[in-house]
Amino acid sequence: MVKLMHTLTDHGDDVNCCAFSSSLLATCSLDKTIRLYSLSDFTELPHSPLKFHTYAVHCCCFSPSGHILASCSTDGTTVLWSTQNGQTLAVMEQPGGSPVRVCRFSPDSTCLASGAADGTVVLWNVQSYKLYRCGSVKDGSLMACAFSPNGNLFVTGSSCGDLTVWDDKMRCLHSEKAHDLGITCCDFSSQPVSGHEFFRLASCGQDCQVKIWVVSFSHVLGFELKHKSTLSGHSAPVLSCAFSHDGQMLVSGSVDKSVMIYDTNTQNVLHTLTQHTRYVTTCAFAPSTLLLATGSMDKTVNIWQFDLETHCQGYIEDQLKHFTEDWSEEDVSMWLCAQGLKDLVGIFKMNNIDGKELLSLTKESLADELKIESLGLRSKVLRKIEELRNKVKSLSSGIPDEFICPITRELMKDPVIASDGYSYEKEAMENWISKKKRTSPMTNLVLPSVVLTPNRTLKMAINRWLETHQK
Repeated sequence: MVKLMHTLTDHGDDVNCCAFSSSLLATCSLDKTIRLYSLSDFTELPHSPLKFHTYAVHCCCFSPSGHILASCSTDGTTVLWSTQNGQTLAVMEQPGGSPVRVCRFSPDSTCLASGAADGTVVLWNVQSYKLYRCGSVKDGSLMACAFSPNGNLFVTGSSCGDLTVWDDKMRCLHSEKAHDLGITCCDFSSQPVSGHEFFRLASCGQDCQVKIWVVSFSHVLGFELKHKSTLSGHSAPVLSCAFSHDGQMLVSGSVDKSVMIYDTNTQNVLHTLTQHTRYVTTCAFAPSTLLLATGSMDKTVNIWQFDLETHCQGYIEDQLKHFTEDWSEEDVSMWLCAQGLKDLVGIFKMNNIDGKELLSLTKESLADELKIESLGLRSKVLRKIEELRNKVKSLSSGIPDEFICPITRELMKDPVIASDGYSYEKEAMENWISKKKRTSPMTNLVLPSVVLTPNRTLKMAINRWLETHQK
């Protein structure tokens, strides 16, 4: 199901971080450099390595469009690079000059967060390269940062173990002790939980644990952070964690030199990879394709490939078990709130509407049985229910959901990757861009670019699936 494709050995010292765009892999190291590789054959780009930093480079990340790469260093700077030619676009100095440990782009590419050893966190305006907001945690160095997929908030993790949640205006919403001995990494799943506007967050730390949280934030419901589970598979501190793009897998890398891959829904260990000979410092999944990169203090980066078809078949049944027909009345209430229908929660609870009842509602039952008088409100409810029915239909048909276009809800023939990182049917996305605002169909955020990149890996996987299932 997973095999080692390639090993990169170009760095001269510990590999600290690796990151994917839709077409490139970036790695950075204690050797002060950042290296860029093509995903087509893993050859290094002509303008690589990128050199500017005077001390170790701790973190690197791509903008959602993949056109800009950010890197940060012990030298107190965060640098923006053009991925097309390797030119330096901006050098942003952390207030106080403290070593910068982590950097992350917001989902709409307007901001870049950088966290430093003195506990400061800065939001930079990516267009002007100017400081937009600045804050700090009470104790410890900032070691981790992640933006929620909708961009409403971001989370930071400190060496003291505190998980701090900030809104997009840098107001602190919440802070709590998450890992006793310090947090090393955190990551949001890009996929909402059970169709709701709630997202999974993973954190890991020096306590040898990976923790799963559910985060919600809306003007209607306010903010909530709930600890859901703890994964204790590693025997030493966990240095990195990351969700796969489809949200179905979670990977972690540890001082015990192993990489563990979990099923997000069942939390079972799918694979344990033990090829690295020293601490595993970083791991990252590629967007839209099932590639995994792991980096280590052994100076190497391993590239792993998953069997997409086997992976999909393995989680379809689990998705069906957890989908709408099995929702409780409370699940339906949360769904209503997430759709902006909070005023209907009382009516639905009074009529004991669970997931199965929800899918069977009609315009007649909404008017006659639930007594919803507003035609516009009834129409909105029916439209949202129809969206759920379509998703259930696609799952029940046995077609892997990642083969389904989010716009048409049909099997993709010519998949392309948009700048939001999601894959769509080419014609449907082109029509969307021409007729709608330049917003993502999945996140409703402004698209950084309207460039559509062919997703050849996904197309080949779909063709293989068709050959197997439609004979």
